[in-house]
Amino acid sequence: MSTAIPGPDGRLRCPWGLSTADYVDYHDTEWGRPVHGDDALYERLCLEAFQSGLSWITILRRREGFRRAFADFRIAKVAAFTDEDAARLLTDESIIRNRAKIQATLANARVLADWAPGELDELIWSYAPDPATRPAPRTLADVPPVTDESTALSKALKKRGLRFIGPTTAYALMQACGLVDDHLADCVARGCRTP
Repeated sequence: MSTAIPGPDGRLRCPWGLSTADYVDYHDTEWGRPVHGDDALYERLCLEAFQSGLSWITILRRREGFRRAFADFRIAKVAAFTDEDAARLLTDESIIRNRAKIQATLANARVLADWAPGELDELIWSYAPDPATRPAPRTLADVPPVTDESTALSKALKKRGLRFIGPTTAYALMQACGLVDDHLADCVARGCRTP
């Protein structure tokens, strides 16, 4: 059934948020909270792409390594990475060394570097559904892997030249960045919308 379950402090949480100690803090303080800013959203886009095919805990535990390797995900800096930087990234054990994902991260920065300030933020948030149309999920089975909005967001980003952002990855981004609140109905973090 996978309903909200009590943690060590007795408060109810989404079951995945209690599966490891690393997840408790991420679940309680980050996941589902609104994220704004082009660089911040670029980071989340990249990390969600790297997560594709892996568990999120693998990415979360390497997040600081990713930040060091990719200049804190500052779009302008990553857009200026050279072939030597790409080769360096392929040997960096603090990240996931997947050639296609690294190339997509660099290519996406080059695309985004030509966008107006705030354009990525505005585009992504334009796909946030009306919260009134989304009932609070009671169980994990009530949380979809893909929605019409995530499919449309994926298509819009791809049309603008971004890579490695399918509908499932787009929905994970929407969940992580607070465009939707998929904390379970009884979860202590449900409705915590402040960044």
